[in-house]
Amino acid sequence: MKVSFAIRKSILSVSAATCALAMPSIAYAQDSQGTDDAADEQVEIVVTAQGRAQVLSDVPVAISAVNAETLQNSGANDIRQLNQVAPSLLVSSTGSEANGSARIRGIGTVGDNPGLESSVPVFIDGVYRSRSGIGLNELGEIDRVEVQRGPQGTLGGRNSSAGLISIYSKKPSFTFGGSGELTYGNYDFMRATSSVTGPISDGIAFRVDGVYVKRDGFYTDDQNGRDVNNRDRYFLRGQLLIEPSDDLSIRLIADYTSRQEECCAATYVDASVNPYIGNLNNLATPINNTAANNIINVLRDLGQPLAAFNQGYGRKISVSPNRVFTGETKDYGFSAQVDYDFGGAKLTSITAYREYRSGQASDTDNGEVDILYRAPSDDAYRQFHTFTQELRLQGEAFDGKLDWLVGGFFANEKLTVRDNLRFGNQYGRFATCRLVSGGGLAGLYSPTSPGCLAPVVGPATVAAASGASGADILAAFTALDSLNDLGTTNDRYFQNGTNWALFTHNIVHITDTLDLTLGLRYTSDKKKFNATFGNDNTRCTTIQSLVSDDLTAASATARALAAGLIGLGCQGNSTAELNGVSIRDDRKEDEFTGTAILSWKPTDDLLLYGSYARGYKAGGFNLDRSALKSPIATFASVGGAQALVGNLQFDPEMVDSYELGAKYATGPFSLSLSAFRSDFSSFQLNTFNGTVFLVQNINGCDDLIGGPNADTDLSNATGACAAGDVSYGVRTQGFELEGSLVPARNFRVAAGLTYARTKYRDDLIGTNTGAPLDQALRKLPGDNLSNAPELVATGSITWTPEIGSNGLSGLFYIDTRMTSDYNTGSDLFPQKEQDGYALFNARIGLRGPDDAWSVELWGQNIFNKDYAQVAFNTPFQAGGASAAFADPQFPGGRQLFSHFLAEPRTYGITVRGKF
Repeated sequence: MKVSFAIRKSILSVSAATCALAMPSIAYAQDSQGTDDAADEQVEIVVTAQGRAQVLSDVPVAISAVNAETLQNSGANDIRQLNQVAPSLLVSSTGSEANGSARIRGIGTVGDNPGLESSVPVFIDGVYRSRSGIGLNELGEIDRVEVQRGPQGTLGGRNSSAGLISIYSKKPSFTFGGSGELTYGNYDFMRATSSVTGPISDGIAFRVDGVYVKRDGFYTDDQNGRDVNNRDRYFLRGQLLIEPSDDLSIRLIADYTSRQEECCAATYVDASVNPYIGNLNNLATPINNTAANNIINVLRDLGQPLAAFNQGYGRKISVSPNRVFTGETKDYGFSAQVDYDFGGAKLTSITAYREYRSGQASDTDNGEVDILYRAPSDDAYRQFHTFTQELRLQGEAFDGKLDWLVGGFFANEKLTVRDNLRFGNQYGRFATCRLVSGGGLAGLYSPTSPGCLAPVVGPATVAAASGASGADILAAFTALDSLNDLGTTNDRYFQNGTNWALFTHNIVHITDTLDLTLGLRYTSDKKKFNATFGNDNTRCTTIQSLVSDDLTAASATARALAAGLIGLGCQGNSTAELNGVSIRDDRKEDEFTGTAILSWKPTDDLLLYGSYARGYKAGGFNLDRSALKSPIATFASVGGAQALVGNLQFDPEMVDSYELGAKYATGPFSLSLSAFRSDFSSFQLNTFNGTVFLVQNINGCDDLIGGPNADTDLSNATGACAAGDVSYGVRTQGFELEGSLVPARNFRVAAGLTYARTKYRDDLIGTNTGAPLDQALRKLPGDNLSNAPELVATGSITWTPEIGSNGLSGLFYIDTRMTSDYNTGSDLFPQKEQDGYALFNARIGLRGPDDAWSVELWGQNIFNKDYAQVAFNTPFQAGGASAAFADPQFPGGRQLFSHFLAEPRTYGITVRGKF
């Protein structure tokens, strides 16, 4: 593609320019007295990535550290804006902001299932947050953010198989002061922040931060007169810092976040956005025309405007009457960090308790035809109650030759999910019309008639074609046609997880310049699961009782119609047969993880290192009843729901990672380079196939039974692997380059480049016991993972010139992120491809003496680049003119696709003041 080539060329040009700028500056920094002022401005960033305070350039791990000034200039209010300054990181959100996902080097947790834990966890002030999406909240005043790349299995814990994000807020100060900010922008964006800090007594200081945000939505819902993807939130945080002596420090933090917003809408993908859409959005004339799509006819005839299928990146959404995207989130908690210096050792204790609750209504089908929805309800939400306790003891031995650290961690997480997903008021007619229009019955299609069958001739023809099963088939049509506003009344999932670990992390100073770091962690993870279902879909049980025996009828038409009627009437195992049914299960894991690093400083300015790390992400339960079985058979016929509960389990994800790196820092110049390879076994994948979510572990096979193409055919039964031939299924490898330069006073340049080849192996299987890969994932073998661009470059320029001699200064800031092509869908269908693009943010301002005040004009995505965060199979909206996977251009058959768009251009003015 031309766009792809242009972006790749731009990225490489930026990289070359960075290197060209950097190399002369090394000599210049060493030889020229003229850089003294610039060097004075180069403030060393101190990080705690290894459980100790260390200068960034002395830490032998791959880490990006972003300070408060950079965060402020980039406009970062939550972790999504870190994308602009950390090239190996990608943060996105989809169906709910509670499900935001962070990826590092192309690896992250995919999808909206809270049963899957984060591959890139978020820690805020040392406290583990249950899912990375929780970090999408406002963060208040921030001191710094550390993005650690690669598995952090020793200090980071059980769920840092790809890396972790650590956010550190500003501490209370014993000097009285305060700050405030007012912002106004387009979309009627308003943001106000304030912060006050100071002493209460000689040994006690306080700090209070507050943030309020309100903004109109980026999407327009003309049907219901609303806008969607808006902002309406506030954040409060209070802190006490108690220092009764030089040896003891106690930091108490309490925070509260409230969000009442409408999120997250999607629009249809059309051929102007992705040419692989082809004719999928075209009306079928006649309706069985295989060069178009019969489902478009069905949707149009039931009320969907055709303009929605051809609006490109337009933001006018299709919503059913009286359906909303109302969401409410409460997130609060407290923590206590105690640091005590015994003299020979330092003790750190971090105790925290948090509660998080998020409810999200939705027009789940993302169209005007009322097919599927979640109503706003106080009884539909996901909730986490989390208690964590961490202890670390760190000191030195053998005259400073050994820097040792030992510790322990305990967590109890109570997860509750309550769901009320129901079929919409038009689902019955939609389902029968989908069945009739997509095959041999297309000539009988009549969307205004019962069963979507032409009066008189329709029922007669179906009865005759179904032979002895005719009466039952027609009765099932009638039952399906009346399946409206039925489904889940309240499904309740509960998971109680207990995790504890013991760890040690030790740095052996072999010589003054050579260090060996050894870390080891033992983790025990237990989960107890139970669920109780509530469902009033009696149409499913009716249809099953009518036509289950016709699945083996002599008539091929009867067999096909029986399967179609049951499948559409019992989608996702939504059946009254489960009403009041409870299931339970438990699982336990014990894992050793750790790291070994050899680092050498041949000069004071240069660090070289090589490392090995083993990481671990806990297994768990798929909190979705659709995974229990196929909807065709009744639960009674397979022994009941409890007999199937094992189908909800998935295995832990393991990773072995190798890295070589170098860091150079002197005066105004710093440069870091790392080369990495990480192999993931039992990689946890969550995929929506248009009907249900599939959760599957992905492994590789050294000798696939049935040959190398057995994992890409149409069968779930082929492509197994002998247990002894099972190995890793995903590999990410590449290099990262980050540099910064202060060539002159008040002028700073920073740049980064990541090349990450994050791929599935050529031969894949579904479990570590060698079971075949699900056919819905047949596009995976040998391809890159979703949301894993191979090339990403970031860059920023900051100039703060002095204006006159009265202390005034200016601000000129611009940053960019350029990314190559990637696929946004976890099943890698070509209709979900995203061309490469470049984003730019900019800020210009005037500042008073000592930055006591400032006025700034800013813009985000200043060139208004349109792109999709994630594309997905539009729920239930698939035609039937050809079988799934029959055409290589359309591996999803006649499936329609929707996408969650990224934010458009925003701009505004900010006024700040401090004292």
